[in-house]
Amino acid sequence: MLKIGDKMPSFEVLDQDGNTVKSEDFIGKGHKTIIYFYPKDNTSGCTAEACSFRDNYEALTAAGYNVVGVSKDSVKSHAGFRSKHNLPFRLLADTTTQLLQDFGAWGEKKMYGKTVQGTLRRTFIFDENGILERLIEKVETKTAALQILHLN
Repeated sequence: MLKIGDKMPSFEVLDQDGNTVKSEDFIGKGHKTIIYFYPKDNTSGCTAEACSFRDNYEALTAAGYNVVGVSKDSVKSHAGFRSKHNLPFRLLADTTTQLLQDFGAWGEKKMYGKTVQGTLRRTFIFDENGILERLIEKVETKTAALQILHLN
């Protein structure tokens, strides 16, 4: 897992529109980057988290943040999820889970009493140079954006 002070891992994936997105797109652009990992489009917790970022998007961008959501869902799933909930930020499709693994957002978790491998809900906040400033491991889905704004 990434630690405070680590550089953003290099990656190249597709967004909800099928456009290629690279880690370099977020480094040296004059803004901080929030990359939040979530398990699945259109589930209650993930929808609440995405809507928290949507509802506070103006405050986040005014504070100098760029917001990006990541899950292992497909480009098509992301396109529908983004459209359905009017999300103003990109969703990245990590269908191989390589990005999830590189960030440390993939691992063992309990689901319905069983231990399974899956997405760990985590939020990574990088500075303008792609250096990890903060990591939120206990994400409050309904107030995810406020967790970041209140830490400033």
